[in-house]
Amino acid sequence: MSGTSEPAARAHRWALVVEDDPNDLELVDEVLRREGFSVMGAPSCARAKELLRSRSVDLCVIDLGLEDGSGMELLVDVRRDYDMPIVVSTGQADVETAVVCLRLGADDHMVKPYPVALFAARVAALLRRTGSTPRTEILDFDGLRIDLVAREVIRGDTPVVMPAREFDVLAFLATHPRQVFTRRQLLEQVWESSPEWQDEATVTEHIRKIRLRIEDDIRRPRWIATVRRVGYRFDG
Repeated sequence: MSGTSEPAARAHRWALVVEDDPNDLELVDEVLRREGFSVMGAPSCARAKELLRSRSVDLCVIDLGLEDGSGMELLVDVRRDYDMPIVVSTGQADVETAVVCLRLGADDHMVKPYPVALFAARVAALLRRTGSTPRTEILDFDGLRIDLVAREVIRGDTPVVMPAREFDVLAFLATHPRQVFTRRQLLEQVWESSPEWQDEATVTEHIRKIRLRIEDDIRRPRWIATVRRVGYRFDG
């Protein structure tokens, strides 16, 4: 068993960008992906709250001008309920707005339009200060190697051909070693769905196929364990 389970547990990072301007969202998305984040975009306060309930988020970027409500109010709600770095993005250049945002819990305040390089540097500095710098994107266990960027799996010395959704399931479990997830949770986290929309048997079938690809004996799985009456766990 490898001694790298702690980096593996923190390797995959998610950022939520609350922005209703597609051009601004594309700019922020590009920067955050270079910093090692997977990015979810939300055009409204309501959608942002839905995503926050469905997935663990490591960084939040909030535009103050949202059609369905105040970004300032969303900032207050996020800071009250979640512990993550928050960047406020706004077209308001007055000092008063910046001061209020910082006092309400924002970790940084950016005035649009801003250069991509400046935004990237400010995000990197914020992540260093908060200890949220993404760890390695390669999960190296004893006999199993998962490259989250290249989306490659190597079992021993042999590359494993794995369809996209199976890789997503494996990567999600492997970045949360020893944590048990129900089929419902996996539907929500990996498929962004629910049992009301998709059969939980979908999860069971994907786990079966993953085991066929990476386990020596699927009757006695080494990597993905079944926790009876609960769900699945990655034993990294």
